[in-house]
Amino acid sequence: MRISISGSRPGAFAAALAALAWCSAGYAAPDPSSAQALTERYKQAIASPVRTDADRAEDARRKPLEFLQFTAVAPGMRVLDVSAGDGYTTQLLALAMGSSGSVWAQSPKARPGLVERLKLRPQENIMVTEKPFEDPAPADAPPFDLITLVYNYHDIAYLPVDRARMNKRLFAALKKGGHLVLLDHAARANSGTRDSKTLHRIDEELVVLELERAGFKLEQTSALFRNPKDPRDQLIFDMTMPVDNFALRFVKP
Repeated sequence: MRISISGSRPGAFAAALAALAWCSAGYAAPDPSSAQALTERYKQAIASPVRTDADRAEDARRKPLEFLQFTAVAPGMRVLDVSAGDGYTTQLLALAMGSSGSVWAQSPKARPGLVERLKLRPQENIMVTEKPFEDPAPADAPPFDLITLVYNYHDIAYLPVDRARMNKRLFAALKKGGHLVLLDHAARANSGTRDSKTLHRIDEELVVLELERAGFKLEQTSALFRNPKDPRDQLIFDMTMPVDNFALRFVKP
């Protein structure tokens, strides 16, 4: 399946192209006007043959339907996926939006997994952008409707990155009323960044504080990714139970 960008086309034409893209993959194009229709669209995206077996193996842990519902991503959006890694989240977002939306996959240097993913399964509504974390948004991109940063804020926290500058740049890159969705592995309360490198966890309160300092307003949290039984004192890769993850959705007032 090959998906083309059509965000600049008139609305009716863009909708027709989006429908064609879905039907060509054997799907019925859902009406994007309701939450139920969006949920159906998300399910079709998750079931897309474009996704890899490795992606599907990750789904039980990463809960892609709940993630997409929390982002409220919709056709026609412009999205920046910060620290895109191998492209699991990037591709989900691109499939959920269809041909009328675009995703910029940011990282300081594109990982081989992302390059290989797009080589084997090209998607024209995914743009790879190699930008530093302190200046993550491409200069020629329009204001974003949505920014995602999934399970990587803790990694950025132990790198030589000025997070205050990064967060201000993300705030500036987002349109008014746009959202930033951040998921990460929960550390113990009041631990700050102490466990970011050793346990790959970060203190939720610190993340909220840092993003609010940049101008974001916390709009919603989700308990769907949490596990209150996690003692939050173990390396996430050594866990024999689900990791306690927090999910935050911020808005640009």
